[in-house]
Amino acid sequence: MLKKIGRLFVIKTRFEACLIIYALALGAMARGHAYLDQFPGFGGKLLMVACSGAVFLAGAKIFDCLRYEQAAKAAQQSDTPA
Repeated sequence: MLKKIGRLFVIKTRFEACLIIYALALGAMARGHAYLDQFPGFGGKLLMVACSGAVFLAGAKIFDCLRYEQAAKAAQQSDTPA
């Protein structure tokens, strides 16, 4: 039963990855907007850019890990005789 619940938290496809990255981007931009309110001027803009940059880095890492896991799974399936 715990394995079934655990599978809900595994990213399996690029579509799921895109949904997660979109959610991260929404949260980061909300945080960036709050930074603009708290720190008007250059400091707030710099923090907002940092928030959006973090989403780009996280999205790239998610896509890379997903590609690596799919390649490893394909290599494992090709190595095992049927």
